[in-house]
Amino acid sequence: MVNLLRKLFIKDYQNVNNQKVRVKHGILSAVIGIISNLILFILKLLVGILSFSVSIITDAINNLSDLSSGIINIVGFKLSEKPADKKHPFGHERIEYIAGLIIALFIVAGAAIMCYQSIEKIIDGGGSNITYFAIIVLIIGILLKIWQGFFYKKMGKIINSSSLHASAQDAFNDVFATSAILISTIIEFINPNIKIDGYMGIASSIFIVVMGIKMVVETSTPLIGAGVDSKILKSVESDILKFKQIQGVHDLIGHSYGPTKMYLTAHVELDGNMKTFASHSLVDKIERAIAKKYNCEIVIHIDPIVELNEKALKIKQMIRDLIQNYSSDLDFHDFQYVDDKDEKVISFDCIIPFKSKIKDDEIKSYLIENIKQKAPGFEVLIVIDRDN
Repeated sequence: MVNLLRKLFIKDYQNVNNQKVRVKHGILSAVIGIISNLILFILKLLVGILSFSVSIITDAINNLSDLSSGIINIVGFKLSEKPADKKHPFGHERIEYIAGLIIALFIVAGAAIMCYQSIEKIIDGGGSNITYFAIIVLIIGILLKIWQGFFYKKMGKIINSSSLHASAQDAFNDVFATSAILISTIIEFINPNIKIDGYMGIASSIFIVVMGIKMVVETSTPLIGAGVDSKILKSVESDILKFKQIQGVHDLIGHSYGPTKMYLTAHVELDGNMKTFASHSLVDKIERAIAKKYNCEIVIHIDPIVELNEKALKIKQMIRDLIQNYSSDLDFHDFQYVDDKDEKVISFDCIIPFKSKIKDDEIKSYLIENIKQKAPGFEVLIVIDRDN
């Protein structure tokens, strides 16, 4: 069904790395969601009013919230399609994340309303007037939401969309909520003296609030500044090292500005005796290869590596011992040693895991103090790298 709809309504539907094609996928998903949620809203609202069931009415309001989310999705996808401009040089694709966050907030708000109305019904002690039609409508709603959830999930996976993943989770949440309402409806239909409609409404709303808050956190993460997937970074590093002239790669960092906007920076180690034009040509070649394969922008910095003399090797080993004595979790790279009449410099990057509680200033002070004692007269430059 998903592929059939894509073929019918999206030209060049397989080119999902193209932002225009991604937007068409998003809009198609949103339109289908709007139509299906509109049908459910009308049916459930009529049934809820006729049966005096607060849980069915609040479930209808939840579908209205989902309908609004579909409209937000369309707006989000269309705005994310805008090209880069002077104020937004990296494009507008992060608007899609904002749309996902708004949907998550709608979910929490809808659940809160549902909870409030359920509490009111418990306090009032009112009953319901359940019919076979109400039960049939709820069953249809559950089946349609299951289909909707899998539809959103597959489309979200195809175009790597956080807002569609949020919509999929919302649909599955609705399956749980409507199922709980269906159970209470059947029980009250069998025995009208058992009034659990309000209690089921509260249970469903609490579950939805918890899932909604989780979705708020998940959709906020890319906006805060989550890095590129570590698997992608490892793959990029492996591809760079396939060039035989490269002796090492470090400080590989990824920045994401949307599902199809990835920017990478990396430091590569090259023979310090390599001619400038040759090294520049090599790095250009690597950048083009990585950019083509991963559909990204990458900038590579060259770190020249020279053969170390005996004194430099001893200092390097001394630094390694100092770092290991301080903590076995630490490491270092990009060691540079300059010893001539104009300049005496020892520089390197100290790697500290993100999980470590070691403070940057403390380890830098410890290393600089000890290195200067054993190598007087040298300027010591240390860059702290936080790594996984």
